[in-house]
Amino acid sequence: MRILFVGIPDSVHMVRWVRQLEGLDWDIHLFPCTDASIHSALRKTTVHNRNSRATRIDRSAPEVRSYDEFWPVLGSNWPFPRGMSCAKRLSGSWFPWDDLAWRLAQTIRKLQPDIIHSLEIQHAGYLTLDAREHFSGKFPTWIVANWGSDIYLFGRLKEHRARIKAVLAACDFYNCECHRDTALARAFGCKGEMLAVLPNTGGIDPAKLRELRQPGPPSGRRLILLKGYQTWAGRALVGLRALRLAAEGLKGYRIGVYLAGEESVRISAELLEDETGIPVELIPTCSHEEMLRWHGRARISIGLSISDAISTSFLEAIMMGSFPIQSNTSCANEWIKCGESGFLVPPEDPEIIADAIRRAVADDDLVDRAAEINAQTVRERLDESVIRPQVVAMYERVAAQAARKGKSMSV
Repeated sequence: MRILFVGIPDSVHMVRWVRQLEGLDWDIHLFPCTDASIHSALRKTTVHNRNSRATRIDRSAPEVRSYDEFWPVLGSNWPFPRGMSCAKRLSGSWFPWDDLAWRLAQTIRKLQPDIIHSLEIQHAGYLTLDAREHFSGKFPTWIVANWGSDIYLFGRLKEHRARIKAVLAACDFYNCECHRDTALARAFGCKGEMLAVLPNTGGIDPAKLRELRQPGPPSGRRLILLKGYQTWAGRALVGLRALRLAAEGLKGYRIGVYLAGEESVRISAELLEDETGIPVELIPTCSHEEMLRWHGRARISIGLSISDAISTSFLEAIMMGSFPIQSNTSCANEWIKCGESGFLVPPEDPEIIADAIRRAVADDDLVDRAAEINAQTVRERLDESVIRPQVVAMYERVAAQAARKGKSMSV
């Protein structure tokens, strides 16, 4: 089977999804949808796209092969709708070989994949849709993956609404990690078949988690983690305000803030320490394994955002026994029960978040019982031995249906 992924080349989420297919006798390809360097953890994949930094991967990812498309020959293989004149194709300042969608269409025509899987909508999905419009002949079977806020937030913005609907109307299959987003996709006009609802980051090795986790019950931990995103979606400053409101009950605790890229977050974290005397550490960018270690030392992990799907940091928290306080704008309600195995809070209300922090600090039984419940959820829904077979079966099913409909292109 030949699969062409269209994805963000430096995304660890893309890498973790693709690497679930290692060990299979499948031909795996990646067309980068952004001009970024390839993630060093990618393996056994051919990367396409002329003139992208993603093709310069010699030392960072030795098991990845880079393939630059040759310059096209004008003629019958030109991947544009029939009837478009050569003058129109080349008129003005636009040259087709400088257009990313055109290059993707060329790649698809030469590669003839059985399946195209666009991993995310706003970059990969839009690009694949544009390539499809440039494509003459039968387009391969197309799976659209919904990541994070692709529909839940961007679907409410005028700039994106029509494009999202066009992507969903054109795809053959749709996959996401929230039942919420399955319903939204149908509401947005998705005509394709819905695939299994699975985490976009794939599964985990439970034995590895045990090695990274601090011994003893989570109630014995004295670290609170806060996700430091303050962006179009992240609300780290609200979290810092909530911690300030709850400071009286945090004697003997320390606070760790990770992914604090904005200066406003770094300044607010320093002021929190100065005003309360609670040690606050800004955690530098680290590996996935080291981030798991941080969650494995935390009693509470806080993640606040106005929009998300299954936040990876939320999953990391429940993997490592940390009590999650997560914004109610995510799909965390599909994984935990508020007040029992975590707290779901409005992302912009520091008073409610502060109350959740106070309760999680004061109630050892709540924290330890939540860890037990979440550990069972992790075993049932995040173990790679559970998820990987479902992913493999998903592609086999899609390929079989494509073959029956005559959409398989590989030779």
